[in-house]
Amino acid sequence: MTDEKKDAPAEPDEAVQKVGTGAWWKSAFNLFPKKTKEEAGPGAREEEENKPEPHAVPEPRKSAGKKTTPGGRSRGGRTSLARQQKGKEAAGKTSGRVRGGRSGKTASAEGSGPGSRGSGKQVVTKLLINAEEPEECRIALIENGRLESFHVASVVRERTKNNIYKGRIVAIEANLQAAFVEIGTDRNGFLPFDEIHPEYYRQDVDERSRKLIAEHQWKKLKIENVMKKGQEVLVQVVKEVTGNKGANMTTYLSIPGRSLVLMPGSDSAGISRKIAGEEKRFRLREMMNSFSIPDGIGYIIRTASQEITKTALQKDLRYLLRLWDEIKKKGQELKGPGLIYADQDIVVRFLRDHFSPEIEEILVDSKDSYEQVQNFIKLLPAKQGNKVRIRMHSGPRPIFNLFNIEEQIESIYKPQVQLPSGGSIVISPTEALVAIDVNSGRTSKDSDFEKTIFLANMEAAAELARQLRLRDLGGLIVVDFIDMRNKKNIREVEKQVKQSMKRDKAKVDISTISRFGLMQISRQKMGAPIEKGSYRTCEYCQGRGAVRTAETQALFYLRRIQTGVSRKKTRRVECVLPVDVAQYLLNHKRTELAELESANNAVIHITMDPAMKPAENKISFLES
Repeated sequence: MTDEKKDAPAEPDEAVQKVGTGAWWKSAFNLFPKKTKEEAGPGAREEEENKPEPHAVPEPRKSAGKKTTPGGRSRGGRTSLARQQKGKEAAGKTSGRVRGGRSGKTASAEGSGPGSRGSGKQVVTKLLINAEEPEECRIALIENGRLESFHVASVVRERTKNNIYKGRIVAIEANLQAAFVEIGTDRNGFLPFDEIHPEYYRQDVDERSRKLIAEHQWKKLKIENVMKKGQEVLVQVVKEVTGNKGANMTTYLSIPGRSLVLMPGSDSAGISRKIAGEEKRFRLREMMNSFSIPDGIGYIIRTASQEITKTALQKDLRYLLRLWDEIKKKGQELKGPGLIYADQDIVVRFLRDHFSPEIEEILVDSKDSYEQVQNFIKLLPAKQGNKVRIRMHSGPRPIFNLFNIEEQIESIYKPQVQLPSGGSIVISPTEALVAIDVNSGRTSKDSDFEKTIFLANMEAAAELARQLRLRDLGGLIVVDFIDMRNKKNIREVEKQVKQSMKRDKAKVDISTISRFGLMQISRQKMGAPIEKGSYRTCEYCQGRGAVRTAETQALFYLRRIQTGVSRKKTRRVECVLPVDVAQYLLNHKRTELAELESANNAVIHITMDPAMKPAENKISFLES
């Protein structure tokens, strides 16, 4: 819908083949007339390469044929030219054909570890898993005692991202070019038109739409012409519920494993760009070519497969194929909208997506988590598994206190973060953007002002990247650096930000520093903010961070009393107020209250209630 088409290399002797998504309750094959590749015309769409998610998205459009590449497997589907990446990945390119369709996720952005390390200093990386209490599970990745990654799951906050649901379209919004999908939860999901696979298009489309589909003119299609209320769709959550907004959904499913990401409905095949070296990539391609993969099933080889054996890779593939068969079967048996597949729990999910060879030791404090870690390590190649030491923590002190990281975790929830040189950064999230202000602190007292300002900005550049990861803040981020005059220093700060952001698994886009000292960062949100499941809005200030003083609140209520008592029929005013507010009115505004009673021939009665919160009140105007 939103992507541009490109001509794909054609093979004259091969015919177009339609790829299935497992949409078993509906078939739209008749919408796609078969043509030879010379007739097919444009058929390849560009793809954004630096999507961070480990999941991949299926090929959404009709294949333009099959093509065999050297060392690659013959698979149906269009080829797409990868755009040159200007940011994160420094080594390797995705091999094989990459799917078209939506601007989707690729395995290229998968992290294989914590990332860059300090030069000349040995880094000791440990993984701490605190799952002793059933209400909450916390995972922390530390490097030389410094918190670098933190994940938490609680019974209060249910994670829905990557879950697969059988849904029913309940509304189609032509203005938004989107549909709302009932999935069996409290809120309907939001499904944009460019996230709907063509196989879900209804069969009785008009001639114009049928022609556009045959010509792959996706941008000219309208959702109201090809979809209808009541249709059943298989959807996956890509963005969780935020505020009053429902979850964002997609019909392009992806099922992650440790070594592969399976993409039902696609015929693409790719390898993570972070796997460097053509010899390794060729070996992995040859392994996959030797396996029997059903038509219409695409895959991405993840970064974790660098040293994998053929047996382990085949085992992961078989597991994912069995899982996809179970999802299809459950979808057939389920009568109405509901959950079909839930992503794995936090421990297995973290190990699957974030484990790297740099981790030397894993400490856990619960038996169940210990067994989960052991089972995961057994699946690793011998070179990786033998390097990792697993220990069961059983000491009197909590595991996080033992490594002194509780304070670091608490700092995630504070707006101000101190810098080593004495400066600080203040992080202020809003609904639309995140504002980060860099303060010099005592660094400005030094004699060399420009040098100290540069030092504070460099420290802030590294710390803000870490805080964005830890807090999982996304959207538009505006950073207000301290003004610098030296252009070389400005370029160095920009370079430091980009270098620090390379460790982030989220997709980021970074601007230069403007003449006002502002830098703009666009960061993909990987999930709900870290504080969502641990904090709630303050019942006193309602999230403002401040409450009115007793004097201001008392004057506010006095004006309300003046307005209400001036009505002709009001003869009695009953006020129940917080203690400090009521005391201020009775002690400092007794004269004004007496004058109101005399002038309006009414009685004003004020009662104190110690249980009332500062902003609460109960004022009644009675006629008798």
